[in-house]
Amino acid sequence: MTTPTRITHLVGHSSWDGEAERTSEVFNPATGEVTGTLDLASKAVVDDVVAKANAAAREWGNTSLAKRVRILFAFRQLLEERKGEIAKVITAEHGKTYDDAVAEVSRGQEVVEFACGIPHLAKGGFSENVSTNIDAYSILQPLGVVGVISPFNFPAMVPLWFVPVAVATGNAVVIKPSEKDPTAVNLIADLWREAGLPDGVMNVVHGDKEAVDALLDNTDVKAISFVGSTPIARYVYERGVAAGKRVQALGGAKNHMLVLPDADLDLAADAAVSAGYGAAGERCMAISVVLATETIADELVAKIAERTHTLRTGDGMGDSDMGPLVTGAHLEKVTGYVEAGVTSGAELVIDGREGAGDLGSGFFLKPTLFDKVTSDMSIYTDEIFGPVLCVVRVPSYDEGLTLINDNPYGNGTTIFTNDGGAARRFQHEVQVGMVGINVPIPTPMSYYSFGGWKNSLFGDTHAHGIEGVHFFTRTKAVTQRWLDPSHGGLDLGFPQND
Repeated sequence: MTTPTRITHLVGHSSWDGEAERTSEVFNPATGEVTGTLDLASKAVVDDVVAKANAAAREWGNTSLAKRVRILFAFRQLLEERKGEIAKVITAEHGKTYDDAVAEVSRGQEVVEFACGIPHLAKGGFSENVSTNIDAYSILQPLGVVGVISPFNFPAMVPLWFVPVAVATGNAVVIKPSEKDPTAVNLIADLWREAGLPDGVMNVVHGDKEAVDALLDNTDVKAISFVGSTPIARYVYERGVAAGKRVQALGGAKNHMLVLPDADLDLAADAAVSAGYGAAGERCMAISVVLATETIADELVAKIAERTHTLRTGDGMGDSDMGPLVTGAHLEKVTGYVEAGVTSGAELVIDGREGAGDLGSGFFLKPTLFDKVTSDMSIYTDEIFGPVLCVVRVPSYDEGLTLINDNPYGNGTTIFTNDGGAARRFQHEVQVGMVGINVPIPTPMSYYSFGGWKNSLFGDTHAHGIEGVHFFTRTKAVTQRWLDPSHGGLDLGFPQND
């Protein structure tokens, strides 16, 4: 039995030295064992941390781009050297396989590398002689203190979507990670300290709804970045905007893969299994619905089932393809959806509940496959966030497209076809923010921006990329005139451009 470690807030470069009024438990999902006791921040604690960040933001916002870039490059190098350490913590608290956790950190590192280009990204515009002897230009300035609220499914990558861009643009950050797997963010904050980031620019508060509400209500927090479920994203957006903040709140998903009759079915089956069961389906970019055109549906389902049977479920640090779900409560929720699918009449091709209990006392569910799912079933309408893949049979491209566009979510989608015309039509007609063609739904590269449409995004700005730079800065337009000795006297007329 491991003695649970205390996990607490980081106020700048120092661990919080107070005594928490409330705590919660952190589990190893592969064993069910309690491994940590997490301090939960009260409103007073959050306000104190924000005040520390606000004081640091004034000086950091005036720090030269050259100094910021040196720190960013140093942080990038430390992240490269220590990604294995961070990945082990992710596996121990989230449950995903170690290789998947390393890949998660690497994808976040790409945003750090993007942010290293901030001297170019933060350039404004300049127009000479917009009127006689008058020039105009624009500058980008930081907001001050920004808040980040990140989810359990990517405890390193999602913070790295936001924090490097926010820091590079001159802001101080207060981040509240998920209470389910909080340690990765603390390790990342330590790397920022080692890289030379000034005290108070990067801060971590742990907590639940009380901490979230405190960030949303604090007037010194000028912007909020959030990733999580759609109901909470809507709540964060509405409360944050009501408090006068900028908010980018990325919500849930129900991602569809449309497979046309001319598709390479082996490629499609590989993609469906990889994107459906990777990280135990706990991804907002997971494929949860395969729309199989009827003429190839039997063959495609057989190929998916064949591949699914080969997957090994177990401890993410072992020889496994898929780890456990994050908590016992989440396991109970997902298995409830499996039972609901059976009750509603879907064909259960592979039952992931079978043999899951033999894997130990962790929160395991093996890959589960449903066929002949209809659009009125809860396993189709709801975001399950687990290793449950649903096949819906459709007559043609048009019916498949209609299902995707009628869905309230618009995060990601993909099409498998060898018809370039159909693919081009799909990317134009589909009402979804991120599109794949003959690939599983791709997380965009760091120099593009991440985000969906419809109920998958609240706010106008996506994560990272140039949209992220704009989200964390304010544009100021300046018009100037330097008088020469020949200027005249007073003129009370209305100013005119000439």
